[in-house]
Amino acid sequence: MRRPRPAYWRIVSLYAGLSFLYVPIVWIVIYSFSGATTAGVWRGFSLQWYWALADNDTLRIATLRSLLLAALAATVATALGLAAGHALSRRRFRGRYVLGGLLAIPLFVPEILIGFAFLMLFVAIEGLTGLAVGKGLLPLVVGHATLGMPVVASVVVARLAGLDPSYEEAAMDLGARPLRVFLTVTLPLMAPALASGWLLAFTLSFDDVITSSFVAGPSFATLPMYIYSSVRVGVSPVINVLGTLIIGGVALLVTIAMLGSRGVADPCP
Repeated sequence: MRRPRPAYWRIVSLYAGLSFLYVPIVWIVIYSFSGATTAGVWRGFSLQWYWALADNDTLRIATLRSLLLAALAATVATALGLAAGHALSRRRFRGRYVLGGLLAIPLFVPEILIGFAFLMLFVAIEGLTGLAVGKGLLPLVVGHATLGMPVVASVVVARLAGLDPSYEEAAMDLGARPLRVFLTVTLPLMAPALASGWLLAFTLSFDDVITSSFVAGPSFATLPMYIYSSVRVGVSPVINVLGTLIIGGVALLVTIAMLGSRGVADPCP
């Protein structure tokens, strides 16, 4: 029996969508090797802007600062999202649906309101307690973790919904306490979801501009804030180089995560 040929409009739509996503990325990568002094102009192959990026101390410090911030915020968001997602999936308590709705609010509220709310919160804390929270790493970690926690919780809930609770029940029938069941049965089965949630929270934090603009302060400018402020006065070819390196790093992380997830055996049918 001959298989039906796919409709041409589906193939065209697929390639159109892929082109829409990846042509700008390929464009950045290609022009990062241009010797022109203007971004988007090709004047021969050159690595001068890669060396220029290596000599740019301000940009390098902003990059390391954003990586540290994203790692801390993603770790906090993963821990809180794991607790919230596990409670929503494996516990029955009063107000469970209200908690689920509250977790979804940061996903739908405009981020500018969230950033302003955090700014007012830290100002109020300083006024009531005298504790000078100020602006810097701690407010950024709190704000970015709040943005990432609902994403992690959603991933955890989806993962636990597909897991058969009989594995946990069997462990408890054999005498394991709830904490031991969670650490030895539930947590290993959720490892791929936690890795995905951590990467999503890391990406949200590393990419954030709006919330960071409210709580970062002039002494703790992140990489997205630096790029946004620099492109307003003209796009430097160094931005193409930075984008290329970020794309390469993201591709490497995704590849490692996919290879690691292949080694995790899923006992669920």
